[in-house]
Amino acid sequence: MTDDFSPASFWDDRYDRSDYLFGTRPAGFVEQQAHRIPHGARVLAVADGEGRNSVWLAKRGLDVTAMDNSQVGLSKARALAASEGVSVDFQLADILSYGWTADSYDVVLGVYFQFLSPDDRPAVFHGMNAALRPGGLLMIHGFAPRQVDYGTGGPGKIENMYTLDLLHDAFPDYEVLHEADYDAHVDSGEGHNGTAALIDFVARKPGA
Repeated sequence: MTDDFSPASFWDDRYDRSDYLFGTRPAGFVEQQAHRIPHGARVLAVADGEGRNSVWLAKRGLDVTAMDNSQVGLSKARALAASEGVSVDFQLADILSYGWTADSYDVVLGVYFQFLSPDDRPAVFHGMNAALRPGGLLMIHGFAPRQVDYGTGGPGKIENMYTLDLLHDAFPDYEVLHEADYDAHVDSGEGHNGTAALIDFVARKPGA
């Protein structure tokens, strides 16, 4: 593990507040692309923090598992799920040692998990691929390199950012259903607010 990885204590401190750092609404990408997810699908939300994405997906009738390394974040996620009357399988786990169960999910979702350095990222991408069943959907959303100049969220490290070429190279055999590199206004609590440089990537795993 490199020095770039943010330990649980870092996120516990950030989430230890009365409100939700990134708000309680899902990322815009999740709302916009959720129509691609079949009803009742099994979804794994990677590094889902305070639960805003996983809880919203559960409200749509999906079977959702959400993992994160912050006990504080997961406690708030459980509270959010309870307030919305839904059930999510919340798992406390380190993303770098997570037990990716092969072919277990119809959808694997990763939103803004850019605390991963270039050295750490391949193992996590490999795990996400392994956990996704053949024919399943990979959904990744995050910041493009120019986000570092915007300063409206993210780790501020250009090497941690995504490009479409990077994601194509990481998942070379996938059928890309949607991809975009664009600027948009983000209003996700105090954590992400303002004009942001964004990357969308939705692709289908081969072998269905």
